[in-house]
Amino acid sequence: MPESRIFQKLLLLLPLAYTNKPQLPHNDDGDHRVHHWNYEYNGNDWGGTCRTGLRQSPIRLAVQKSLLAAMPRITFGNYDTKLRPPLTLVNNGHSAHMDIPETLDNSRPFITGGLLKGRYIAEGLHFHWGSPNWRGSEHSIQDHRYDVEMHIVHRNSRYTDFPEALKYKDGVAVLGVMFKIVQTPDAFFPGLNKIFAQLPKIKKYKEEATILGSLTLGQVFGNLNTRDFFTYRGSLTTPDCEEAVTWTVFSQPLPISFAAVSRFWNLRSSDGYRLVNNYRNIQPRNNRPVYYRTSPNQINNLLG
Repeated sequence: MPESRIFQKLLLLLPLAYTNKPQLPHNDDGDHRVHHWNYEYNGNDWGGTCRTGLRQSPIRLAVQKSLLAAMPRITFGNYDTKLRPPLTLVNNGHSAHMDIPETLDNSRPFITGGLLKGRYIAEGLHFHWGSPNWRGSEHSIQDHRYDVEMHIVHRNSRYTDFPEALKYKDGVAVLGVMFKIVQTPDAFFPGLNKIFAQLPKIKKYKEEATILGSLTLGQVFGNLNTRDFFTYRGSLTTPDCEEAVTWTVFSQPLPISFAAVSRFWNLRSSDGYRLVNNYRNIQPRNNRPVYYRTSPNQINNLLG
């Protein structure tokens, strides 16, 4: 075949080498979906809504910058009923995560109250932590960051599943619980300790461990004061940072031992690096109202 004909064929095939390249999937808003992300820059490098949204989380929480509100307490449904085993803790590359199944009587744990309208069904829980030299809670309270922050994620029962719920501003409710390292914890929390005991078994990405014995969702609260909390409208703190979340962050931290927290520091990310400081940086409040719920007597004391 003459060289000129070969050259013409190459010119015809050249565009195909580019047009057949696979395209990245897109979000509904046209942005490239974040498939692979990490905490190297604590979220400052995430794109899409994570960068452009105006109701992002986490934020700074402070009583003096909140609206004091005599709103209903959070009500916990089926939180004291044993969850159906097996309960599996998994290293998903970003956190230690546990799906929340039905209870033994085929019910689902749920919450109501606070700013929430209707029932929100518990879907899963996970943790955010720091490192030996840095505290790792996502929200700060009174300009103080705690050592660990636990999130219990719920879906509005109006919506079929979690992906659908993320499309609506009332779709998701997250409970935030703080943990503070103390030298000698003055309380023992059997439920939480069952979870923490499995952390050494999930050091590597995608490793799983079964939580031993029975567990109710209420047991992960220990003796937490659930009467006092901050609440506001925000977002997920991981990509794609959907602004579909009503946050309830309890103001009282739970005590935790250094030994328990240090187990988190041994986990590895999907890249094989140490999974530490897995928190997103504080986001602008952008004049959003933040409410602080406490007892009427306490409100009078705060105002007095």
